[in-house]
Amino acid sequence: MAMRIDGKAISAQIREEIKEATAAFVAEKGYAPGLAVVIVGEDPASQVYVRNKALACEQVGFYSEVHRLPAQTKQEELNALVDRLNADEKIHGILVQLPLPKHLDETEVLLRIDPSKDVDAFHPYNVGKIMIGDYDFLPCTPAGVMALLERSGIDPAGKNCVVIGRSNIVGKPMAMLLLHANGTVTICHSRTKNLAEVTREADILVVAIGRADFVGADMVKPGAVVIDVGMNRREDGKLTGDVNFEEVEPIASAITPVPGGVGPMTITMLLQNTLTAAKK
Repeated sequence: MAMRIDGKAISAQIREEIKEATAAFVAEKGYAPGLAVVIVGEDPASQVYVRNKALACEQVGFYSEVHRLPAQTKQEELNALVDRLNADEKIHGILVQLPLPKHLDETEVLLRIDPSKDVDAFHPYNVGKIMIGDYDFLPCTPAGVMALLERSGIDPAGKNCVVIGRSNIVGKPMAMLLLHANGTVTICHSRTKNLAEVTREADILVVAIGRADFVGADMVKPGAVVIDVGMNRREDGKLTGDVNFEEVEPIASAITPVPGGVGPMTITMLLQNTLTAAKK
């Protein structure tokens, strides 16, 4: 039976470390790391996520602001708010919650955020720094996966690592971080031929495609480490990942559950990035 990688426990441990580091920072500098979150519209999942971020900031001793804008906000108004936050010395990290309403240009907004305050690491400047391995911030979910591996004693060096998914938010940066950790990396996606043959070669399999229970036992090599980044809601309302947990757990050596695996790590890594930004 696989070792269950407990994201809740590891996340709590890292947050305690961030809390201690923040107390030391405040004692030395006289001010707290500051995070500003901008949310446009009423997307329910985004609202929950933003509430959780504000709560997490409070728990570790950060200063935080939440800017809630109506769905009909114009591009110029959103741009002006980002400009104000860029200039605000109390704010070290800026996060614009995605997705934005359709009439707003996400790229324009992300490019506007000062790269030194881009704690989501979505600005092309920071993406480029990740590519060359000289980075200040890492995208929160891939960084969370790497922390789970490290704290579970799993070293990607020399291993076959397969990532299913090629998004800018998870798949691509995930592959880059595994490469920096000396893994041999393959990225798979919807056009990959003989997908199961490729995934069965993986010592470490990271799944981030947003399709419930997509990966079954026939796609996993016995003894593989399986990291499930998916977060899908079944018809009965229960959360499930991209991996069929019941099928895969008996043959994997380690696996992340959903919920309670990668999910708790994302906000924790956001806190880590904000503390890093404040120190810089």
